[in-house]
Amino acid sequence: MGRFLVILLLGATVLAGVGAWYLQVYAFYDRLPAQDSVLLTPMGAASAQPFPVRAFEGIDSESSPIRYRACFEIDVDPAQLTPYTGATPLVAPGWFDCFDAGALTAALDEGRAQAVMGVSHLVYGIDRVVVLMDGRGYAWQQINPCGTAHFDGDPVPPGCPPPPEN
Repeated sequence: MGRFLVILLLGATVLAGVGAWYLQVYAFYDRLPAQDSVLLTPMGAASAQPFPVRAFEGIDSESSPIRYRACFEIDVDPAQLTPYTGATPLVAPGWFDCFDAGALTAALDEGRAQAVMGVSHLVYGIDRVVVLMDGRGYAWQQINPCGTAHFDGDPVPPGCPPPPEN
C-alpha cells in the first residue's frame, strides 16, 4: 500500500509539473495575424504612427500585458524615431525562435542595435519597445518607470500621467 501511495504521489507531482510548464510555455500564447505596419513614435511626435513592415511574426497573450513579442523586416532610420532608454528585451518562449532576448541585449550593449519607442503607455505603465538592427525589428512590451512605481503602490514619478482609478 505504501509503494502505491508513493508512486501515486510521484505521478501526480510529475503531471502537475508538466502541466505548469505547458501552461507557461504554450497554452496562453496566441500567434498574431500578419501585419503590414507597426506603430513607432517619430522624434518629437506626441503619438505613435504606423510604419510599413514585411514578414511580421508575433505572439501575444491576454493573461499578461508583457507577453507580446514580434519580429519583422522594416526600412526606417532609427535617427528619425524617439529613442528608448532602459530597453530590456524579455525572454520569449523557445518555440518562438525569431526572438532571442540574449542576442538583442548583446546587440544593444555593443551598439549594433537601437531601441526606439513603439507606443508609450499602451496600457498604463506598459510601453511597447522596438529594437532596430540590420533591417529587422523586434518588439516587446515592458513596464516603464511610471508602471513600476504604480504597481508597487508608490507615488508615480514626476512627468507620469495620472494612474487609473482602481
